[in-house]
This record gives sequence, C-alpha cells and structure tokens, in this order.
Amino acid sequence: MLLSISLSWSSLAIPITPRVRVEQLSNTDLILRCQEGKQPDRVAFTELLRRYQGYVDKILYNLAPDWPDRGDLAQEVWLRVYKKIHSLKDPTRFKSWLGRLVTNLFYDQLRKRKKYSESVSLDSPIIDEDDEYQWDLPSLTPNPEENLSTVEFYEHLQRAIADLPETFRVTIVLREIQGLSYEEIAEITQVSLGTVKSRIARARHRLQSLLKPYLDSR
Repeated sequence: MLLSISLSWSSLAIPITPRVRVEQLSNTDLILRCQEGKQPDRVAFTELLRRYQGYVDKILYNLAPDWPDRGDLAQEVWLRVYKKIHSLKDPTRFKSWLGRLVTNLFYDQLRKRKKYSESVSLDSPIIDEDDEYQWDLPSLTPNPEENLSTVEFYEHLQRAIADLPETFRVTIVLREIQGLSYEEIAEITQVSLGTVKSRIARARHRLQSLLKPYLDSR
C-alpha cells in the first residue's frame, strides 16, 4: 500500500539568505559580484565606479593637469574596466590593477598626441653618493587631522608637480604616487631603467628647488 505524502516548500522551512545590498559589500566582495556573470552586474558596477572614481580622477589629474579632456579619459577607463574586469584574477589587487589600467590608457593617449619627447635637458645625469636622491613625496591627499600649514604644503606640492615637464611629471607620479617599481615604469614608458632612475632623480631635485622658497619662508 502506497503512502501518499504531500509536502509544500513552506512546510520545509528552509532558511533563505537575502542577497546583500551592494552598498554593504566589502570592496573585494563587490568586485566578485561584478565578476559573477558574463557581464558585470550593473548595480554592483555602478557602486564600484562610485567608490573608485575619485582615485581615477586623482591619477589623471596628476598625470595630465593641463588636459581639458580628462573627463573623457575617465569615462574610457571605466569602459575598459567593464570589459576587462573578468581578467582580474586577484580581486584584492583591484586598486593597483585599476591604477595600471589608467596609466596605460594615459600613455596610449600621450603617444597619439605625439607630446612625448626624448630630448629633454633634465635627462642629464644627476646623482649623489648613493646614486640617486632619496627625497620621497608624501601622499597628495592630506589627512583631515592635518593642520592648515600642512594642507598649504600639499597645495604647493601639487602645483610644483604640475609645473614639471610632462615627461618628468609622469615618471614621478608613477613612482611616488602610484608606487610602481622602476622596472614597471621602464616597461610602461618604454625607456631604459637608467633613464627612469635619472628622470626620477631630476624630478625630485626640481621639486626640491620649486618648493625651497616656500619651505624657507616657513
């Protein structure tokens, strides 16, 4: 004799975990959400853009302060992120991956504009007893607790970087702000390792000269 048993889904009382809102996700989980489907989830990707847009804008400003179309470049950055985010194997390294993508796009545009010049007088050798200047740049974003004099210094520093010849401004930004290695900079800029070291040394020395009147006045 067969026993007929009727079950309903409600009678099973299986707990259903609600999908977490994107605003509550960590950066890593947000990126994983964007990588789930064949194309990034639009809501998750919009949140990703919101969180990192300032970072992209900061890099582009430091690389190209006098370019009027930085907004167009930023838009192109996010189009590339949308297309390439599935190729990112380690979501915890998204920020450095994004910085590299921004830098590569900038250099693509720089080459198209033919503004890159190899014959710059600042490339002449300049070294100290340790073969290079050891003056490091602080982050260009002062902390909220820093006093007004420090904020003023950051403003002078940003202007000094903007006043560097483009070749040297780009190199110092890649090194001191994005934290790229000499080897990575050489690969991106397609110059020798020695040229990269020389340009960084020259840029640091030039920044010291530009900032000296301000520092002396303090």
